[in-house]
Amino acid sequence: MPNLADVDLADLDRFTAGFPFEVFDVLRREAPVWWHPPTAHTPGGEGFWVLSRHADIVAAAADSETFSSETGGGRDGGGTTLEDMPRGFAVGALLNMMDDPRHAQFRRLLAPTTSPRALRAIETDLRRRAIDIVDAALAKGECDFLVDVAAELPLQAVAELAGVPQEDRHELMNWANVTLDYEEREIGQTSDRVAAAQAQMFVYGTTLLERKRREPPTEDLLSIVTHALIDGEPLSENEQRMFLSLIIAAGSETTRNSIALGMSALSREPEVWERIRRDRTLLPSAVEEMLRWASSTPYNRRTATRDVDLHGHRIRAGDKVTLWWASANRDDAVFADPYAFDVSRNPNPHVAFGRGTHFCLGAALARMEMRVIFDVLLDRVAGVTVTGPVEYVRSNKHSGVRHMPVTLVGRS
Repeated sequence: MPNLADVDLADLDRFTAGFPFEVFDVLRREAPVWWHPPTAHTPGGEGFWVLSRHADIVAAAADSETFSSETGGGRDGGGTTLEDMPRGFAVGALLNMMDDPRHAQFRRLLAPTTSPRALRAIETDLRRRAIDIVDAALAKGECDFLVDVAAELPLQAVAELAGVPQEDRHELMNWANVTLDYEEREIGQTSDRVAAAQAQMFVYGTTLLERKRREPPTEDLLSIVTHALIDGEPLSENEQRMFLSLIIAAGSETTRNSIALGMSALSREPEVWERIRRDRTLLPSAVEEMLRWASSTPYNRRTATRDVDLHGHRIRAGDKVTLWWASANRDDAVFADPYAFDVSRNPNPHVAFGRGTHFCLGAALARMEMRVIFDVLLDRVAGVTVTGPVEYVRSNKHSGVRHMPVTLVGRS
């Protein structure tokens, strides 16, 4: 059993074998509101609060006036990561680091692109793409499921929806991967590789967005943000560039990890695979269980805007407060037998997409992508064997998978 005195959630090496659920089992039971002291790894030499129970996390996420995605308490920076991001560059400009009312205004611009009607219009195209992806992986037999299957459909879909040329999608994903992975750095640090990726992304984004501004408006996301007005004013160039970075990373990264880790769980239970294949009415609940199981975004940070008492602890204005979604998704006060992978789990009030005003805008799209790719896999694949260890990215912010070697056996 972990000793809390030895726990350092800013030590990224603790996350290289996946999320440390055992630490949060102790936290939920013994210290549901825990002050994480400063360590050698905490950015800025600051400690932070850790919320680990489902009920507390949902309540904090719903109270955006108290727990800000921007900043609070006179803090110079803020945002949703442990390290303070600068105001103006990311904080207040990046959609997920923006509070209402501007956050709500920005979301309303984008909402029609992920409406049920809009998603129905692209489902046939997604299924065609999924068939091509799965058939190509089957032709290999042995493949990297993350690269060859899990990443491809979300990446193709987000490129199409965003208005990014398909031929550029892998380069954009590579740049995003470099910035999300802490392979050779610590929280709050950068590296030559990260700086180079960010510079290339900046140049690419500037050129693409300039072209979108010149062209007549269309229905793709980048066209919308380059032509939209909020309170009669266009979005700033920085907001537009930030949105491009966000949509490429968030629109593909979290879904691919849910697909990969969901398949990893299913590969260990071939009888469940056959059960879903025979009864496709189980597929929607199986997707929800994969989302809970993977918990692709382990935490989001907020900043307290005022003093608040929670379970006998005084959280001060300006304190960093972290909401650990992955812990909430294993809370036995909410989920019966939370460490069982149960594709018929009902109800399943997971928080893989967050809660409150920042509930993931692309949740319906992610669910559809997962349902479509697994429907095709169930049609075409008789068995999946994971042939080596799942390699995770070095990050506490993303339950990211770098590689997942598998053998796929086609269905005759």
